[in-house]
Amino acid sequence: MEALGLVGTLECFAGFAACGLVFAAYKLGLLYQLFHKAETRSPRHGGESVAEVLRAHGVKYVFTLVGGHISPILVACEKVGIRIVDTRHEATAVFAADAVARLSGTVGVAAVTAGPGLTNAVTAVKNAQMAESPLLLIGGAAPTLLQGRGALQDVDQMCLFKPLCKFCASIRTVREIVPTVRKALAIAQSGTPGPVFIEFPIDTLYPYHLVSKEFEPKNTPKGLMGKIVSWYLKNHLINLFAGAWETRDMSPLPIDIPQATDNQIQRCIELVSRAKKPVVILGSQATLPPTPVDDLRKALEDLGIPCFLGGMSRGMLGKDSPIHIRQNRRDALKEADLVILAGTVCDFRLSYGRVLNRRSKIIAVNRDKTQLLKNSDMFWKPTIAIQGDAGTFFLRLSKGLKGHRCPEEWPQSLKAADVTKERANRAKADEKTEHHLNPLKVLHCVDELMAEDSIIVADGGDFVGSAAHILRPRGPLQWLDPGAFGTLGVGGGFALGAKLCRPEAEVWIVYGDGSSGYSVAEFDTFTRHKTPVIAVVGNDACWSQISREQVPILGSNVACGLAFTDYHVVADGYGGKGYLLKREDEDRLSDIIKQAQKETREGKAILLNVLIGKTNFRDGSISV
Repeated sequence: MEALGLVGTLECFAGFAACGLVFAAYKLGLLYQLFHKAETRSPRHGGESVAEVLRAHGVKYVFTLVGGHISPILVACEKVGIRIVDTRHEATAVFAADAVARLSGTVGVAAVTAGPGLTNAVTAVKNAQMAESPLLLIGGAAPTLLQGRGALQDVDQMCLFKPLCKFCASIRTVREIVPTVRKALAIAQSGTPGPVFIEFPIDTLYPYHLVSKEFEPKNTPKGLMGKIVSWYLKNHLINLFAGAWETRDMSPLPIDIPQATDNQIQRCIELVSRAKKPVVILGSQATLPPTPVDDLRKALEDLGIPCFLGGMSRGMLGKDSPIHIRQNRRDALKEADLVILAGTVCDFRLSYGRVLNRRSKIIAVNRDKTQLLKNSDMFWKPTIAIQGDAGTFFLRLSKGLKGHRCPEEWPQSLKAADVTKERANRAKADEKTEHHLNPLKVLHCVDELMAEDSIIVADGGDFVGSAAHILRPRGPLQWLDPGAFGTLGVGGGFALGAKLCRPEAEVWIVYGDGSSGYSVAEFDTFTRHKTPVIAVVGNDACWSQISREQVPILGSNVACGLAFTDYHVVADGYGGKGYLLKREDEDRLSDIIKQAQKETREGKAILLNVLIGKTNFRDGSISV
């Protein structure tokens, strides 16, 4: 019996050993290599696989700041017709990709080198996450066998981006590139869109004959351990390239977008049909595919419900729509008996839901469940909460309410109050400042002269806050701001992406003087890549949005003061053209702006450095 027990034990150990060997063979790629060979004479490289997948998905631009880790990707993309646009900072490359994603309805793509290249991109990726922009960040990385061993620019990049991205992957063999990139692009667009990240170790991107040189031992291996190490390195090299160039499907994978149920739509139809004072608050999410923005605009106009527009939805109804209400939102919400939150979140922008009337019926529509119900446990409660696409929701709602319109006296009363307040603000633009130009007058002048196809990029605090009240986007997808993260520095990248997406459009960057410092160097990029834009810098020599509260509360202006810097000269140095606008130029504002527009059409990037008095966009008051 003891002998039989010993035999059973030995058989058990043998089974475990066999399983262990099979697992080791799998991890080492030995099983895969039995059926898939490495083409050691092939000149192809992993960068070509990346480029082919991107082309198959309709990617037109890759934004980058070049680095040796990612050179094969950039060269291959250029060869297949994808335009490579290099910037002066990695954050700008990501911001530009973000803008392309928002304006084109596709995935924006940025590629940056390993280590500091990627850490420089972190803020821009977080901004894309909070703005719900579908974006692919491609990062270089240290070689597969040298990660964690002190290689050049080697950091734990996955750890950095996992909290920021919907999907993160590290390529370990060349054969993984195509399926991984396809998967990442689909995930970026599915559900709630957002950024995805793939790191490419350098030995997965260069051709076999170059990579193999790095695996060759300098001396003939000696002893058992030396031979084991030599075998391991050779096997690792072969496994890197095994099956690399086999034919693979590169077409886009299906995209999953949540939708409202028929029952939810019917309940909403009933609520809207009974409402006397409904209000729509439209957020950026409503502009996402698959609903064309022009179809969404028509649906909103057919419903006739007064709309407050925020983020990317600014301009959705044009500049003079009778149902677009720009002022007095808090007062309107107090009166409303129904509020539709469409892609809008009850965060700080809606006082965490406290501005909503507790007696109002509330329909909330959002692709993201967490955002859909944010703060509903404390300050507000949705009557109907729909995890679904806001654009499609309005198309179905409008169809179900065909022939029904909001009672006209309600939007008319809101519009009348709107016009009264805007007239008062317009009158403040005519007030004189003691030393510099009235910024409200400058902005009104820009608004009156900008072209109908203009895209407005907002990058700043105080001056941009005033611009948000004055500048009127002419149509859908003609306003770009950072979104909920409130990031400074988006201007150069957003404008670059916008001009490439719509080369015939007039692109305006509205900068605060503080925020301009982040990306004014991109005037070099605008010049080299022939993407002329117009930048208006509201120069009050101060971080005014901070100073306004810091000084009265804490009694000090420390760190808030700037100088009346010659930003126009900086633009000249980078190949653009700058103008300095002072009090003496007040009567020539229109002429100077028209000249800037003319020169931009002729291919010159223009910066208007406008010396201004300080504004308080909360009430439109002016001080100097």
